[in-house]
Amino acid sequence: MWGLRSYIKPYWKSALIAPLFMIFEVFFDLLQPKYAADIVNLGLVKHDIHTIEQTGALMVLVAVLGLLAGVGCNYFAIRASQNFGADLRDGLFTKVQAFSFENLDSYKTGSLITRMTNDVVQVQNLLRIALQSLVRTPGLLIGSVIMAIWINSRLGLILMGTLFVLVVLLVILIRFSYPLFSNVQAKLDAVNSRLQENLAGIRVVKAFVRSDYETKQFKIANKDYSQSAIKAARVIAMNTPIVTFIMNMCLVGILLYGGNLVRMNSVQVGDLIAFINYVTQVLSSLLMVSTILVNISQSSVSAKRIQEVLTTRPTIENSLEQDHTSVSGNMIEFHQVGFSYGSSSNEDEAILKDVNFEAKQGETIAIIGSTGSGKTSLVQLIPRLYDVTAGSILMDGVNIQRLPLLELRKKIGMVLQESFLFTGSIRDNIAFGKSDATQEEIEEAATVAQAHDFISKLPDGYETKIGQRGVNLSGGQKQRISIARALLIKPPVLILDDSTSALDLNTEKRLRDSLSHLMNDSITFLIAQKISSVVNAEKILVMEDGAIVGSGTHQELMKTCVVYQEIYKSQYGEREVYNVQ
Repeated sequence: MWGLRSYIKPYWKSALIAPLFMIFEVFFDLLQPKYAADIVNLGLVKHDIHTIEQTGALMVLVAVLGLLAGVGCNYFAIRASQNFGADLRDGLFTKVQAFSFENLDSYKTGSLITRMTNDVVQVQNLLRIALQSLVRTPGLLIGSVIMAIWINSRLGLILMGTLFVLVVLLVILIRFSYPLFSNVQAKLDAVNSRLQENLAGIRVVKAFVRSDYETKQFKIANKDYSQSAIKAARVIAMNTPIVTFIMNMCLVGILLYGGNLVRMNSVQVGDLIAFINYVTQVLSSLLMVSTILVNISQSSVSAKRIQEVLTTRPTIENSLEQDHTSVSGNMIEFHQVGFSYGSSSNEDEAILKDVNFEAKQGETIAIIGSTGSGKTSLVQLIPRLYDVTAGSILMDGVNIQRLPLLELRKKIGMVLQESFLFTGSIRDNIAFGKSDATQEEIEEAATVAQAHDFISKLPDGYETKIGQRGVNLSGGQKQRISIARALLIKPPVLILDDSTSALDLNTEKRLRDSLSHLMNDSITFLIAQKISSVVNAEKILVMEDGAIVGSGTHQELMKTCVVYQEIYKSQYGEREVYNVQ
């Protein structure tokens, strides 16, 4: 929790006022047994009705004041903890938004969801409990012990011996519970990951009739979590009964010994009653202490997991030596670029090896190759979704690692392999990168992307609501909306990562023709699997095993590049080249 103190600072007033109110509540609670003793000793024993009435009224007043102090404490504690939790979730979400793809690769989606929800709730609840009980519990415990010893030191020795035994047991309990809670949160990650993955791919599951298999896998993850949670709960379940049993034994000893002292007139009856009341308050405090310690043990695991995210440094950040030279994105150059995922420096594990080429304004650079040849990895280096591990990439002669990330990415429009759409209207999805776009601009981008016609035929047109991940649209429709989203910002550099795979040949041809007019002043990177998609590009890069094995026009590659010829023959057999177009 100490590492998260910066999120508490904005609410320090509420965090300070809550314990102050609790000090008053503890003070008033400690007075009640003493007043009860006075009623017995000075009122009942001496038959003094006036003392009974006066002291009783005072007890009612003290109870009301304690109630008001408790309500005030709870109000400010809840206010501070809820705001703390909200800011912590915001901080985690903002941090994740700053992560590079490499950072995101190191965390499972389910784990991040658990950290932003369950883990935040754990530390939020701990803060609330701490503000409510951090003063009350030790204050009531220490105050009750002092008052009990003040009433009778011999009875106090029994209480002190009991407390020593309980403290030892609580320390043992906490040491056992911490690793158990850590395991519980890890198992919950697994459940959330399995659930998130299954819901995202539910249509694939149904299409391949794998519901039984997925249900079995979820049951395994769920059972692992349940068993871990039960194991942790067993340890915690011992807490209250053990504390209660030991304190009840303490009460039995006090009553036996105290009753004997009363018989010998060494202790007044009222004092014995007050002493027992203080012991009861000690019991209540110990139960709260044990609960808080368990919560601390559980929440410290959650706090550690949250801090792991907050302290993770994005692998891609703005350079300390930024070059603020204005770039327009008229030229992209790759110089001996190499790339590996993670920290691997093994050349055999490199995804890209010694990549060299340049792209100029107005050119379409097509990239083709077999699956796993490094096509997507190459284009993801341009907006610095990943960083090169060797060589350099220049934009208008400036190393992109020295450009401000925001400026660099504003120059680039990208359509990823997966056409991801957000819940909302079609208009909102197209305007995702330019929220102030006019309807005319949105329709223009949709027209170029060959999406305007099918959108116009929908009952609500551009205001049609899209289900989660675009489930109510076909693959081709989602791709065209994704392309329109990228075209709307009119980027100097456009990257289309196999984004026309779901389009029929006629629609794809119309799209290429429209793009050639709209993007004639831009650099277009086009990844494709089909020869027909790349045949008209000014430059085609042929990739195999992370290296460029051919570069040129379609006609040139048909004469010089064996790999390109094989791709062509696999798609068109021995037909003439002109038939491709």
